[in-house]
Amino acid sequence: MIKVLICLLLQQAEKVSAVWSVTFENQDYCAVKGSSVEFKCSYNYPDDESVRETAWYKGMLQDGIWERVKLSVLPTYKNRFAYRGDHVHNCSLVLQDLQEDDTGYYYFWFDTNRFGRNSKQSVYLSVTELKASIRPRRVSAGDNVTLECGTDCQSPRIIWFRNGHIVTQPEFRAKIQDAGNYSCAIEELKSVQSDPVALDVWYSPLNVSVEVNRSSLLLAGSSVILTCRSAANPAADTYTWWYSSYFSNSSSELQVGSGQVLNIASVELAHSGTYICQAKNRVGQSRSAEVLLTVEETVHPFIVLAVGIIVIILLVLPVVVIWARKRLPHSDADKEVRDGTVLGKKNPSKKQEMKPVSHGV
Repeated sequence: MIKVLICLLLQQAEKVSAVWSVTFENQDYCAVKGSSVEFKCSYNYPDDESVRETAWYKGMLQDGIWERVKLSVLPTYKNRFAYRGDHVHNCSLVLQDLQEDDTGYYYFWFDTNRFGRNSKQSVYLSVTELKASIRPRRVSAGDNVTLECGTDCQSPRIIWFRNGHIVTQPEFRAKIQDAGNYSCAIEELKSVQSDPVALDVWYSPLNVSVEVNRSSLLLAGSSVILTCRSAANPAADTYTWWYSSYFSNSSSELQVGSGQVLNIASVELAHSGTYICQAKNRVGQSRSAEVLLTVEETVHPFIVLAVGIIVIILLVLPVVVIWARKRLPHSDADKEVRDGTVLGKKNPSKKQEMKPVSHGV
């Protein structure tokens, strides 16, 4: 009789348990910091009951006691959670902008017109932060690089970004343009990326060139400044200047200076020739193209002045002569020409005057 009574009570308890229930679609979630997660949930109760209130709780230790604390009273969850369920059977919850402190156990509770029920089981959420790393962090052009993205979540598909642009291969041979800031993300959630990590690619000097502060044709005694430019990482720290004489048939070079700037305060004919700059850093070195400087003798200032005066005289003298001839009085010869006589002779072109002839009586 007692055994029968126990069986009946157990059957009744099972029926009650089946009627009052909370079921979680998944009890273990792993999400990335900054992302969102939805707890899929459903609940049941007797048909003659009606739901008046629902709530989600988080399990927390307070003064050494494990308690369930309603999310709505926790300041850190303000405006970060939304109940997507209803007062019928759906009890789903969405948590947004996840933080590492959100890791923990979550419970559902609902209240009917007669009873309040807590879920016996819970949902466990693990919030992990994506951590990008590069091996090695500093390389020279041509070295192998490996990108790694650490996360506690199981086997998510990771994608990489360099300066905001997608990187197709997590392993590659470094080129100069590969330098930049790299971050990783889960493919399904590209907007949530890890903190960036920098890749520094070293390379020897490139595009070495020489700038001259004035024309390459110089007068003896003038000054000239040559400046060496290059692109390098790290920046070039050694500059060497080489010179080949314009007057020598030999192709031999002489070292004529060091430093990024070569300053020749007073050039001479012997400075005529080609100049080359060599830039060097800890990775390697490169040379510029040849720059030709031509130096000419200086013309003496008195010679320049004398030539200038002669030129002026030659230009002005004809004008002065013409002006003077117009201003001087006319000579007697000119006057006679105007009167029709030349050197005491009558001008044959004029008619002679007829005088009367007197006859004696």
